Amino acid sequence: MCLPDPRYEGRMTRIAVLTPDPADPSYSGQWPGVLERLQGALSGAGIEATPVPWTDHIDDASGLTGYPLVLPLIVWGYHRDHDRWMQACRTWAEAGVRMLNPAEVIGWNSDKSYLGRLADRGVAIPQTVWVEGVTQADVDAAFDHFGVETLIVKPRVSGGAWKTIRLSRGDRLEGAPEGPAMIQPYLPTIETEGETSLLFFGGQLSHVVNKRPVDGEFRIQVQFGGQYVALPEPPAGALALAEQTLAALDEDLLYARIDMAPDADGAWLLMEAELIEPDFYLGSEPEGGARFAEAVKARL
Repeated sequence: MCLPDPRYEGRMTRIAVLTPDPADPSYSGQWPGVLERLQGALSGAGIEATPVPWTDHIDDASGLTGYPLVLPLIVWGYHRDHDRWMQACRTWAEAGVRMLNPAEVIGWNSDKSYLGRLADRGVAIPQTVWVEGVTQADVDAAFDHFGVETLIVKPRVSGGAWKTIRLSRGDRLEGAPEGPAMIQPYLPTIETEGETSLLFFGGQLSHVVNKRPVDGEFRIQVQFGGQYVALPEPPAGALALAEQTLAALDEDLLYARIDMAPDADGAWLLMEAELIEPDFYLGSEPEGGARFAEAVKARL
């Protein structure tokens, strides 16, 4: 395999953007469009983004070390191959690949148990029961523990609402995630207020997007019909939670997407701090692409 030439070609600096395995059909209809938007934004800042499958560099990082910067922005599918993902993160870290966000960060961020650590640092998250393998007894106990009529069960390692289920009291546990999982009270505000994402590039707020499910659905992802709208500014209180989260993370981050939703009393709760391969929602806020490109350029 030819190593990349990271030197300037004209005025362009060539960097790598990690992508899924091209042979994996799971996301083939989605990720090329995300890549195209990123390439367009970066090109405007004199940066050429070369797509490189992350699955080609799990045990050997030599194909990445020649780039001045590697962005793991489209590593979709890692949650279904988590052992190899963690091996890849170790390989990249040990080889000194200049990756942003750093390989160490995208490793631990792939397991949502980090939310518990943020809660220990004072960040408000939904009430959560952590289990190593969810059972009917766990679910029944959670209903009683939380005193609610509806629960959400999700894997600790997940993406795009993969294997996330909603249960009402009395439902039998079917289609439950295998392995470590989390059980939370369902937030009905997801249906009325949606989930709000604050996008940060280079530590600065870039834009805000509200995501709502279609009627009868609780998942806000586009594959389930989710509707996304850019907001002119963060809702009251949302920015404070996002900044508190970033301070608690205390990591060297090029980008971060902080997802949150209000509880029944309007208090914001952190749903996820996405530091690996967040969709920046450039389709809803195209100007965010230029701000991301400037943040990348600053790191070069």
